[in-house]
Amino acid sequence: MAKRIHNKMKKALELFDPTKVYTAEEAAEIVKKVSYSKFDGSVNIAIKLNLDTTKAEQQLRGTIALPHGTGKKIRILAITDDMTRDEAKAADIDFVGASERIEEIKNGWLDFDLIITTPKFMPELSKLGKILGPRGLMPNPKTQTVTTDIKKTAAEFKKGRFEYRTDSYGNIHSVVGKVSFTNEQLSENIKSMIETIRTKRPSTVKGDFLQNVVISPSMGPAIKVKF
Repeated sequence: MAKRIHNKMKKALELFDPTKVYTAEEAAEIVKKVSYSKFDGSVNIAIKLNLDTTKAEQQLRGTIALPHGTGKKIRILAITDDMTRDEAKAADIDFVGASERIEEIKNGWLDFDLIITTPKFMPELSKLGKILGPRGLMPNPKTQTVTTDIKKTAAEFKKGRFEYRTDSYGNIHSVVGKVSFTNEQLSENIKSMIETIRTKRPSTVKGDFLQNVVISPSMGPAIKVKF
């Protein structure tokens, strides 16, 4: 198995110059060619930033809605006491409930990808920090997952809005589409992601903010992208 994957990677690397930096349009075309997964793989982006993440103001976190979404389906849990199951279903919300749902999470239920809640339930949810925090599931006003309009927020996330945040090394990793996307859809998503992050430059950063950008398929090599 390892040898077969190695051979596929070797062949993929022969399809482009790994040392060259490509435009978003060129990279979008290449990433589709070098993907060797049998499934419709994701197209991932990694952005290296000149940040000192030991400083709170340089820990970037927020949400972004790409022009063509990410192609990823997410399961949303709404924590609220102001919505019936029928209303949730009509709003394309997968799960809904109040304190009883919080208790289920406490007991190990985690079959969802995102929690959207109202400020009222944050005191209860904050007690589950050790469960939700490490998994990136804790609602936060910065990511618009603590809101007074759950239906509207859920609709935005279903359409492709997602959270981004820097890791401890100042990198941002995200999905910018699927291999099945058109070249135009992928290139527009790539450029939108780069430009959004560019606008988030903290005032305390000195020198170049963006340092490196690469995209890669779920299975396949990374391609350097101009920024």
